[in-house]
Amino acid sequence: MEKVLIEYNPWWSEDYTTTSIKRPKYLDKISRNIKSKNVIVLTGLRRVGKTTLLKQTIIELLKETNRKNIFYVSLDNFELNNHRIKEIIDKYRQMNAIPTDQKAYIFLDEITYKDTFQQELKNLYDMTNLKLIVSSSSASVLKDKKAFLTGRTKTIEVMPLDFKEFLEFRNLKPKQYDYALLKNHFDQYLKMGGMPEYVLTQDIDCLKELVENIVYKDIIAYHNIKDRGVVFDLLKLLSERVGKRLTYNKLSNVLKISVDSVRRYISYFEETYLIHIISKHGSPNEKITAPKKIYFCDTGIRNILTGFKETGSLFENIVYLRIKDENPSYYMKDTIELDFVFGKNIIECKYTDERNDKQEKLIEKPSSKYNIKTMDFEGFVREELSLK
Repeated sequence: MEKVLIEYNPWWSEDYTTTSIKRPKYLDKISRNIKSKNVIVLTGLRRVGKTTLLKQTIIELLKETNRKNIFYVSLDNFELNNHRIKEIIDKYRQMNAIPTDQKAYIFLDEITYKDTFQQELKNLYDMTNLKLIVSSSSASVLKDKKAFLTGRTKTIEVMPLDFKEFLEFRNLKPKQYDYALLKNHFDQYLKMGGMPEYVLTQDIDCLKELVENIVYKDIIAYHNIKDRGVVFDLLKLLSERVGKRLTYNKLSNVLKISVDSVRRYISYFEETYLIHIISKHGSPNEKITAPKKIYFCDTGIRNILTGFKETGSLFENIVYLRIKDENPSYYMKDTIELDFVFGKNIIECKYTDERNDKQEKLIEKPSSKYNIKTMDFEGFVREELSLK
């Protein structure tokens, strides 16, 4: 074990740096919580950049913290399979002569590889002077069924690159009002999406491999699903219906599988962050019984499943990802649908001139209850890049 831990922590004996591109929107959230007692939990899609953020946080800590008081380990390492988290941390303390009452920063990557991680983290939280920063790529495994960690965590979901980050990762610096060039870059963003490795390398195979790993390892193997083909068929079917209303019954009829299976597989897609689901705005009963709408975690992943088409739906997907934290629903009145409603806001996405006359009248009609606005390309980019 000692050799493995030394390899994971090169800063114990030498200067440490990285050339990876920073993502301030997440580093700032981590920084604001690094001094608190709560366990910081980074969660999100596989290969979205969680490990990179952990390493970048370590670099910032090295500026003001004794290097021996910073410990990182990835718990998916097979050489650590037979060791509990406490045993690994005890070994770290022993190697560096860290007293049990001394403050240390503990970074545990892929925390859910340990079956008892909730209880172990609780014990470490309650009984030690450690700051714990952990990561996970699965929302289902991360769920704390016995409430060991209730009130003890600060969860930060790491998303694929937004458009501003996409430009930075591609080293693109268009002038603020050059909307023709920005439109060209935005079309690339709609096509490529925001998975950091793919944006940097443009190697489509890394994106295909990512989807296969999530579906085979995190869903089919983990849940012991025998009919592998139908899982991929359902995911592809969903990719063709981004932003469209759909019912589990209809999907069941198309795939010739039970409604329960459809519901279960979709929950697995959602728990591994591949898709997001929104309901109809209305009463609790309407939210449950009305058709759902599906959006993908990343337009690049959606595009490798079904091809680059329907830019209007892709734009709607991008807008959803921007407002996801507002928990939006979709809005319907007298069979007229508008894309998103949250709080007192209604947004209708308009990448191209796709609205029908009824939508136009509904948007133009003054409303005392809602602030209704159209989100077009220029408006989105202006807000995203903070342009005046």
